[in-house]
Amino acid sequence: MTATRRLAVVSGGLSQPSSTRMLADRLAKATVEALGERSIEVDLTTVELRDHARDLTSMMLTGFASPALEATIDAVTGADGLIAVSPVFSASYSGLFKSFFDVIDPASLERMPVLLGATAGTPRHSLVIEHAMRPIFAYLRAEPVATGVFAATDDWGSDAGGELAARIERAARQLASRVETSDRAGANDDPWGFANAAAGLGGFQPG
Repeated sequence: MTATRRLAVVSGGLSQPSSTRMLADRLAKATVEALGERSIEVDLTTVELRDHARDLTSMMLTGFASPALEATIDAVTGADGLIAVSPVFSASYSGLFKSFFDVIDPASLERMPVLLGATAGTPRHSLVIEHAMRPIFAYLRAEPVATGVFAATDDWGSDAGGELAARIERAARQLASRVETSDRAGANDDPWGFANAAAGLGGFQPG
């Protein structure tokens, strides 16, 4: 019997088209292929955060999500695995990327297998995944795979040598392995953290 896993892809790119979405799509494709080799079908959801920018600002001010943003958060928190990719701004992730994960209840991504990716104009930002992105997901108690994928502008033009492709494949296989054995089923019955909020322990609250 073929198993099915839910995979969410979050792209924080601001332009359209964007190298961030391009990297997100390649990571998703490689992960789907790696899971397919394990006889696992994938229910794939891709989120462009630029489409939710106004709703994210409104939720941060009011504490209430629009129906579209609520559905997006449900899809991400209810997934068996997550690919999260951000462009680099001022040597860190983008504000839009951070805002999305700010409004998610911290407990809702616990034990989530995550593949982290980032894009920038120059290789000097290549450590952004390690020094900026991993701490967010450590706080959320998610479980990022060992290989993060950073792509500078030159990586797209000089990929004939396969260095970027090799990193993508390695990271995708690591995520596929974790998603295959994910024990998150039933762990997302309260994605908004209402139980915790009622106890004064969690849930997004505007400050």
